[in-house]
Amino acid sequence: MPRSLLSLETLHADDLLAILETARTMKSERGRHREQPLRGQSWGLLFSKSSTRTRVSFEVAIREFGGESLFLSAQDLQLGRGEPIRDTARVLGRMLHGLVVRTYAQSDLEELAKLSGLPVINALTDDEHPCQILADLFTIGELLGTWRGKRVCYLGDGSCNVPVSWIWAAAKLGFELVIGAPGNYRPPERVLLKLGPQPNISFESDPRAAVRGADVLYTDVWVSMGKEAESADRIAELRPYQVNDELLALAKPGAIVLHCLPAYRGQEITHEVLEAHANAIFTQAENRLHVQKAVLDYCVR
Repeated sequence: MPRSLLSLETLHADDLLAILETARTMKSERGRHREQPLRGQSWGLLFSKSSTRTRVSFEVAIREFGGESLFLSAQDLQLGRGEPIRDTARVLGRMLHGLVVRTYAQSDLEELAKLSGLPVINALTDDEHPCQILADLFTIGELLGTWRGKRVCYLGDGSCNVPVSWIWAAAKLGFELVIGAPGNYRPPERVLLKLGPQPNISFESDPRAAVRGADVLYTDVWVSMGKEAESADRIAELRPYQVNDELLALAKPGAIVLHCLPAYRGQEITHEVLEAHANAIFTQAENRLHVQKAVLDYCVR
């Protein structure tokens, strides 16, 4: 079977570190890569959810690696008319060389990987967002020198895919992670049961306590795709977890602020804090490109 990246939970720590090391090379050598590992290959981007950074970074990465990309909107395929995932997987597996998939159910991603016989990359599911957290770790390494010994504080909806992937990253790499969220926005119980006790991972309902002494403040949208009907309740319940100057003052001096974007100024982060930390946040966005190349390299080697 070809090598895929389906989640951080199942990615070995050594492979995670190798991808980050490769990303450094990819960034420093952009425009003069010694190899084009996807030359002659056609990769499909099968997306059921909208995207800016993920789509652009993967399309550019595939092209700069010598390959061709085909953007496949699920609604434009027979999937949108009810064709089973298993049949789509078998068809694509006979025509493409790899798949980048952005969808809802993790089980659909895993079925595509199993039945297509292709390398498959998780570009976001409801369960995890591994490529995002790889780019985040790469950015922290660039801006702070390392994530080792650092305190990362995630504020907001702790039950969605981004904090879940942060949990698996912290479990494998050992840095301190605090999820600042209301009790009903903590990670799913099934994740916590798999995780088990981890002295470096904690959950805090008091946002002030969560951010105190943090090296990194991290936030994400409060209303994820598919949760629009809950918008009013979510905004009201998560308001105390907004990244603003008051909370930022409790973090460690020199702390960085990260946001995986898109950002809704005035909700999860204030306009003033985002603009003050725009260099870090948009470096984080840029680094998606270099990490996607490293992930592609990992999958085809």
